[in-house]
Amino acid sequence: MARSSDRNLSQVLTVAAMRAAEQGLIDAGASVESLMEQAGHGAGALVHRMCAGRKVTVLCGPGNNGGDGYVIARHLLERGVPVTVIAPIGPRTPAAIHARASFAGVVLDGVPATLPDGEVLVDALFGSGLTRAVADDWFALLTGLMAVHQRRVAIDLPSGVDSDSGAVLNPGLPGFDLTIALGAWKHAHFAMPAAALSGALRLVDIGAAAISGAATVLPMADVAPPAANAHKYLRGLLAIVGGAMPGAALLSALAARHAGAGYVRLIAQTDPGAVPPDLVVLRDDPAHALGDARIAAVLVGPGLGRDAVARERLNAALAAGHPLVIDADALMLLRPGQAGECPRVLTPHAGELAALERGFGLDGAGCKRDRAVRLAQATGAVVVAKGPDTVIATPQAQVIVAPRASPWLSVAGTGDVLAGIVASRLAVTRDPLRAACEGVWLHGRAAECTGPAFAASDLADAVRSALRAAL
Repeated sequence: MARSSDRNLSQVLTVAAMRAAEQGLIDAGASVESLMEQAGHGAGALVHRMCAGRKVTVLCGPGNNGGDGYVIARHLLERGVPVTVIAPIGPRTPAAIHARASFAGVVLDGVPATLPDGEVLVDALFGSGLTRAVADDWFALLTGLMAVHQRRVAIDLPSGVDSDSGAVLNPGLPGFDLTIALGAWKHAHFAMPAAALSGALRLVDIGAAAISGAATVLPMADVAPPAANAHKYLRGLLAIVGGAMPGAALLSALAARHAGAGYVRLIAQTDPGAVPPDLVVLRDDPAHALGDARIAAVLVGPGLGRDAVARERLNAALAAGHPLVIDADALMLLRPGQAGECPRVLTPHAGELAALERGFGLDGAGCKRDRAVRLAQATGAVVVAKGPDTVIATPQAQVIVAPRASPWLSVAGTGDVLAGIVASRLAVTRDPLRAACEGVWLHGRAAECTGPAFAASDLADAVRSALRAAL
């Protein structure tokens, strides 16, 4: 998926916000028909590139998404591509009616007895705005066509998903090879389970203005090299508070060493075993060890445990007043009243997110991004709700969504690596939101650098390569 530093092209919109953006263009002089032409021609060019002149079938619905499909079909026909349109129902909006009238090719009305096959199927049945399942007969038509075409392209969104939540409204919906977003990204492009069905993502720009308060796509990390006069403390001293299970904290420390901090210090509860010679390990009381004023950030949670000793170590980390990353077991122990004023990042997975919601009196309702925002507001921390659809949220309700990362990250210990990267970036930047964003990006890029079937220790080693790509 191509990313852009242009705020207008990185925003992720709800259905209501997308309608407002389109209305803004119309108020400025555009027509619905002209916007449909722009979107359809942009999408048609992408489909043309995929089909390489071979047969294309376009499935058109009754609304403006179907109108986009007619424009795509006309674009292909004008370039000599054999194209057939299937319209189970005729167009119902003025713009879609106009687009249908402008297409001079073959249109099969209704549900054909024999489904045409081809190289590429274009799903323009329904786009964003769908809130209920596609009717059974139309869904059978869609899935039947998907079965007899080699490539599958969804226009704006796959039909059968909820744009705002990413819910799959029609169970059994097959996956697509490509989804072409029109005008702006939608939340379903990044939110599971719909994101898993979308395939590669491309965006067609129609000139929509930035919408205030909209979520954005995670940008590429932009890491500056150390200053010419840098030394280890100026670059950032990171203290990691270990616990009863030393392996997790050690993984975090190994990753943090490659993510930019100038000095990583592990405050161990138990012997971590063999460690790299450049990793400083202290067997000290955290309340004492964290009194060093040179500490730029603290990580607590990986391998901490959940007993009384673990609570004491968490309390020491909270009381020290340093910028803090809270992960793993520490998230299960955190409660209201322990918030403090220091900058903090919480990095929960799904189970930890639910536990935090219970602990802070939140109902856990709604989609993942809404839950992350409410938790950020309740805790005063930046929240990285991690998983295959990672969401970053701030107490000010700013939301950043991460593109799909490698599924090979689904292995034990990769969360500890992420915590170490975020904490290292916090030690460098002192900015919790920037550290969270850079950490998530570096984590995903490290997975790309590592390749398939890696262990968490391999991922930690690859952080250096990911950092190089961000310089």
